[in-house]
Amino acid sequence: MVAVETLRVNNLMKSFGGLEAVKGISFSVQEGSIFGLIGPNGAGKTTTFNIIAGAERPTSGNVLLNGKDVTGLSSEKLYKLGLVRTFQLSHEYPQMTSLENLMVAASDQPGEKIFMNWLAPKTVASREKEVLERALDSLNFLGLSHVKDELAGNLSGGQKKLLELGRTMMTDAKLVLLDEPGAGVNPTLMLKIIEMIRRLNQERGYTFCIIEHDMDLIADLCEKIVVLAEGSILTEGSMTEVRANEKVIDAYFGGDLE
Repeated sequence: MVAVETLRVNNLMKSFGGLEAVKGISFSVQEGSIFGLIGPNGAGKTTTFNIIAGAERPTSGNVLLNGKDVTGLSSEKLYKLGLVRTFQLSHEYPQMTSLENLMVAASDQPGEKIFMNWLAPKTVASREKEVLERALDSLNFLGLSHVKDELAGNLSGGQKKLLELGRTMMTDAKLVLLDEPGAGVNPTLMLKIIEMIRRLNQERGYTFCIIEHDMDLIADLCEKIVVLAEGSILTEGSMTEVRANEKVIDAYFGGDLE
């Protein structure tokens, strides 16, 4: 079976004034895989993510999504193409319920256009029913049905991370960029998040690219890992290969990987 690339990053470079934050980074993410991007603070991970997600333009290089050059496209356009990003700090709407947070994430809602409510009320009602059913299904899948009517601002850190995963489920996501999904999460909910990412990958075919400092999460989930240091790729491979690499141990783990 021929591997299909969901994402390809070619020779990305990004400079801020005289500072080179990203220096010729290239890698690919295979369809249906869970890919890890790791490295110490200042390694260039977030800048790389920002370029892929359309938040920043590269100085040079390009980004391909399903074979299409999407370099420099806005986050909104990338969202419509199936590239969805979560953030280290959850971006929920705190004064809306968990259910409402998922419903507003769905695309193609004709009811958002005022005149459609007058001209095509049945179309609007039908789509709203579909969105509601999808949101309830997503909450059930994630084990959040019991907080569907709770204000999102009242959820725990781990529940907010799960809710962000739920928002990706409201789209036809081809690739999900997860920015430190384990940050600020207690150990019990961390296991739940790992389980949900794995299930979304295996049962629903989601492709993931993850930035994460928690090596246990990366080891549990990622088939392939790229290690960045000072804006460049230090090495890549499986977690077993990464753990055995002396450069990684010295540059990233300070000489002690355990």
